[in-house]
Formats: sequence, C-alpha cells, structure tokens
Amino acid sequence: MPSHSSRLIVTRPEPEASRWVQALQAQGQAARALPLIVIRPEVLPAASRPAPGAHAALMFVSGAAVRAFFGQVPAAAMLQGATRCWCTGPGTAAALREAGVPAAAIDSPPEAAQQFDSEALWAQVRAQVRSGTRVCIVRGGNAQGQPAGRDWLARTLADAGAQVDTLVAYRRLPPPADAAWQADVQQAVAARDVWLFSSSEAVIHLREAMAGTPELDWAACRALATHARIADAARQLGFGQVQTVAPLLPSVLAALRAG
Repeated sequence: MPSHSSRLIVTRPEPEASRWVQALQAQGQAARALPLIVIRPEVLPAASRPAPGAHAALMFVSGAAVRAFFGQVPAAAMLQGATRCWCTGPGTAAALREAGVPAAAIDSPPEAAQQFDSEALWAQVRAQVRSGTRVCIVRGGNAQGQPAGRDWLARTLADAGAQVDTLVAYRRLPPPADAAWQADVQQAVAARDVWLFSSSEAVIHLREAMAGTPELDWAACRALATHARIADAARQLGFGQVQTVAPLLPSVLAALRAG
C-alpha cells in the first residue's frame, strides 16, 4: 500500500497541475504533473459577451473559465454596480482574485466547508436570487464546443425564477495520449504512485486513453478524489483504494501522510 513517501500524480489541467506540483514539492512531497484534461480557450465575439452590469452574478465553474473569460474581458469593465462573481472552490476563487476581481465581490463556499460543489455554493448565494435575477454561467464545453458538465445549478436557479444564460469560454479536450504518454502512465501504475483526481471527466479520459494498452493493475493503486462523484469514477476504473479529500493542499498532504 502506498505510504506518505509515494509520488503523487496531479491530473488537473495546466497551469493548476504545475502549481500544485510546486506547492507539494515545497512541502517535501514527491509529485508529478500529468494533466488529463487539456484546456483550449474559445474566442468570445463581442456579441456573445455579457454586457457590463447586465447580470446580477457571473458564475465561474473553474479557474480555466476565469482565465478564458477575463483573458478577453477586463474585470474592471464587467464588474459594474453590484455584479457578483460566484464559484464553487478555493482554486477558482484564487483565479478570480488573480484576474482582478475584489475578494469582496466573490461568493464561494468557505475553505472550512465539507464540500465544494454547486450545492455548497447555492447555500451561500440563494438569498441573492429573486424572480427575474439574471445569472450568467461561464463554463467549459466538450470537444465540439457544446456545454459540458453538471447543470444542477442552472436548473436550481431556473426553479427559483432566475434567468440563466450560459457562455462556453473554453473546450475540455483529452490529453495527447501518444506512446510516450502511455508509457508514463504505465510507469506510474507499476510504481504504485498515488493519483489525485479533481474531475470525473479526467478519470474517463484516463480510462479511454489506456484502453488499448496491456492490463494495468489499477487495483493495487490508490486515488485521492476531491468529490464523492469523482471517487465513484475512480472506483469504476478499478482503483483498489479511493479516498475523498478536500481540494486543499493541507488536506491532500494529510491524506498522503496518513497512508
């Protein structure tokens, strides 16, 4: 069974993967970036961009959504009046601050929250929503550019009488799984490295990318997943040991050191 000295494979998209690896290594934890989702920003024509001040809130599903959107639309131009920025996790909140959004304009679950998802965000923002409240969800799309991911928040907002707009700011693509990339995965499995998953889609990409390779002993491997749904996906792939952890560096380190 892996111990705290095991290497951690960080599967987040870039640049988060490399940032996590640097932070882990600074704490003495061996780690390697192996992104399982490739982010390709979409060009946002002026006609598709939300008008400044038109929405009570802009909800960002990820740090990638923040960078893709505010990379083309300056934060100062969008955050007029009382416009809020919503997000589900601390990494996205950090990306919003880096993009120039004041911390006071950000709503997200507190870092002490038990979970970081749409349900936890809704508990924070539901008092802001009235009939006719306009919210724009800035999200990712699949390889064809169609909105991808959970729509629980959009449905919940609509049920509460809100007007919900959707903006696809980037596409989520599978990794370039060439022979060298597959060899890296095989080496990680053979070494019993620990895998950190922050997306069910990442687990699916891993399964599909390695489908044509010789049998891999996933049952001997351990996975850390940042949500119960992601943990379920890792179990379905065949990981023998799966643990749910908060998407926070101290939580991940504590899980690794607990063995």
